[in-house]
Amino acid sequence: MSEREQSPAGAAGGTGDWREQTTPGIEPVRGGPADPGYGPGPSTPAGYGSAAAGSGAAGFGGAGATTTAPAYSTRPVPVRRPDTFASLLLILAGIAAAVSLLLQWLPGSDRNGLDLVRRGFDELENGFGELLGSGFWQPMAVILGGGVLFVLGLLLVLPARTHRFLGVLALLVSLVAAAGVLVPLAGTGWDLDAIDTGFWFAAAVPALGLLGALKALLTGPRSGR
Repeated sequence: MSEREQSPAGAAGGTGDWREQTTPGIEPVRGGPADPGYGPGPSTPAGYGSAAAGSGAAGFGGAGATTTAPAYSTRPVPVRRPDTFASLLLILAGIAAAVSLLLQWLPGSDRNGLDLVRRGFDELENGFGELLGSGFWQPMAVILGGGVLFVLGLLLVLPARTHRFLGVLALLVSLVAAAGVLVPLAGTGWDLDAIDTGFWFAAAVPALGLLGALKALLTGPRSGR
């Protein structure tokens, strides 16, 4: 039997290559090492195995690969942190002001610190000049200043690069409270027998406030990497 008779194409009366016998509209399957449908060649997708697309040896650590340097710096940066000690001092100042409300400021007097503050607000209704002339601004400066210092002490617990702004506010409030303590004490001729327990707690308000304010002012930012 001849080669033409052995092949299906020969049996069907068509061409000699049986691979050419396909259904109309279907691409014939081509084989062989020279066929461009196998292996790398013009039909290879540009996104895979192509050096021009940045893959293969050039796209994965090859000679043409590009690397990105890590975005970090070795320079020290300020660290956000609370000022616990300054906060404790200011909170104690506020507590001392609250305790002085319950105690007598002058020996032999039936008025405690709360009564003095109420009298100060009564004088304030007649005008600020009346308040200054009566002298009741002094307990108001101490008690209200202690309340402000207590709030500033709570704010110092919040982490920040520096608490110098809060330290400046605490310093100003402490100076006003100190005036409310020193002015009446100087009026008595610095006679310690003329003051009672409530006044000693009032004197602790500006003392603790000044210490806490200076601590917040003098503590600079701490650096870390």
